[in-house]
Amino acid sequence: MAVPQSPKLTLNQLQSVKRKAVNLSQAELIKATALVSDSFLPLLIQPAGEGINLISWTASNRELIESYLLKHGGILFRNFHFLDLVEFEKFIQTVSGELLEYVDRSSPRSAIQGKIYTSTDYPADQSIFLHSENSYAASWPLKIFFHCVTPAQQGGETPIADTRRLLQQINPKIRDRFIERGVMYVRNFGDGFGLPWQTVFQTTSPGEVEEFCRSNHIEFEWKPGNRLRTRTHRQAIATHPKTGETVWFNHAAFFHVTTLEAKIRTALLAEFSEEDLPHNTYYGNGSPIEPEVLDAIRTIYQQETVLFPWQAGDILMLDNMLTAHGRQPFIGERKVVVGMSEVFSSQEI
Repeated sequence: MAVPQSPKLTLNQLQSVKRKAVNLSQAELIKATALVSDSFLPLLIQPAGEGINLISWTASNRELIESYLLKHGGILFRNFHFLDLVEFEKFIQTVSGELLEYVDRSSPRSAIQGKIYTSTDYPADQSIFLHSENSYAASWPLKIFFHCVTPAQQGGETPIADTRRLLQQINPKIRDRFIERGVMYVRNFGDGFGLPWQTVFQTTSPGEVEEFCRSNHIEFEWKPGNRLRTRTHRQAIATHPKTGETVWFNHAAFFHVTTLEAKIRTALLAEFSEEDLPHNTYYGNGSPIEPEVLDAIRTIYQQETVLFPWQAGDILMLDNMLTAHGRQPFIGERKVVVGMSEVFSSQEI
C-alpha cells in the first residue's frame, strides 16, 4: 500500500507561512481591554507577557494604534516598564512623529528635556478644569501624551472626557447658539497675575508678539506699563480632520471667570475690572455667556468625566480633539510629564 506523500511547499509558500506566524505573534504580544468597566474611554493596552518593548511593538503597529485612538479617543499603556524620559520622547516620535514646542501658552509649564514639559506647575491644592489643549488658538496638537513618573500619594488623577459625548449632551439650543456665534477669548498680560506675555509668546520682543498675533488672527492692544490685551474669535465646535465627527472644542468654560475656584475668583474680581481679568470668555459677538449656560456645560463635563489612578510608568495617549483632560488636586510628590505632536490649524477645518 502506497504511503501518501506530504505535498512539497514552494519557497514562496514557506515565506507566506512564516509571515502569517509573525503577524499572529504580533497580535498576541499585547492585551487591549476597557480600563473602566462602564466607559469606552480609555482603552487599556498591556503586554501579554514579559519583555515586550513598547517602542518596538509600536513601530510595527502604528496603524492599529491610530485606529484604536480614533475609536476610543484615548489609550492607556500600562506595565511596559519605561526607564526614562528619553524613552517617552522616543515613543512619541515612533507613534506620532516629531514633538511640538508649547507656544501660545495658557498654563505654567517648565521644559524638562527637549520638548517634554511638566504637565502643569499649578499648586497641588488646585484642580484644573477639563479642556482640549490650545483649543483657543489658531493651531493645536492633534495628539497629547502624559507619562506618570511618580504618582501622587493621594489624588492627582488626570480626568478625561469624550468631546463627542459632551457635544451630544449639550442642549441643542445652546449648541446652536455657539455654532452661530463662536467664542471670544479676552486675555490680559502683565498685571501681576497669570502668565506674562513674555512666557506665553516665548519672546521678549513686542514686535514678535505683534507679528504672531497678526498671523494667528489675534487682535491686540498695548496698555500702559508694557501690558498687553488680546481678543480672539474662535470656533466652539469643530470637525475632526480624520473621523469627520463634530466635537465640543473650546475653552469657553475653562477660561470663564466663574469656573475658577471661589477664593481665586473672589480675589481676582476684587482686584480687576471685568475687562482687565487675566482671561475671560464671551460669545463671539462679545455678548456675555449666560450663567445658566455655563452651569449646564460644567455639569455635563462633570457627568462625562472618567477618573482613574495613575501608576508609575503609565503613558496616556489622547486624541486632543476627541478627548478633554484636566487635573485633580493632590497630596505628596507627583511627577507627570507631557509631550505633544501633529500640529493642526483651524484654517484647515
